Amino acid sequence: MSTIYRKTEQGRTEIATRAQRLAPRLRQALILIDGKCSDDELRKLIPAPADDTLHALLEQGYIEVISVTAVHVVLPAKEVRPPVNAVVLTLGETRQRAVRWMSSHLGPYADSMNLRVEKAKTPEALQAALALAGNVVRQQLGEAKAQEFEQHVGLAPTGH
Repeated sequence: MSTIYRKTEQGRTEIATRAQRLAPRLRQALILIDGKCSDDELRKLIPAPADDTLHALLEQGYIEVISVTAVHVVLPAKEVRPPVNAVVLTLGETRQRAVRWMSSHLGPYADSMNLRVEKAKTPEALQAALALAGNVVRQQLGEAKAQEFEQHVGLAPTGH
């Protein structure tokens, strides 16, 4: 499950004025909250304990939750054979195609997703990472681009 936060009016005011003299650890984290990065992405940017930091900002009213998404990946029940004239990609080729596509279409916003895709070493892990990436593309660029991404990396269309 992934949570997206944004700054509240109190949080934006604190960044602008420093009126509440927020602790440096909390202020640094507050600056990173942009309404786009998920808590998973923020954990990579915020020094440990990131969850405690996010919770403190939430409890003190500096940030609010704007989205919670659950990732649901459906794996085929049996082996699906590609059509005779289909191009079959290796895991490495699929990872490379996904990373290049996301980098060219999402720019720096693709960095955390690219790391997930690059870390996927099994077909199941890669499928899960690509499904999550497809959801990010769908949220950021729309359904048409998500379908383009899925086709580019060889995913079966999700039918959203």
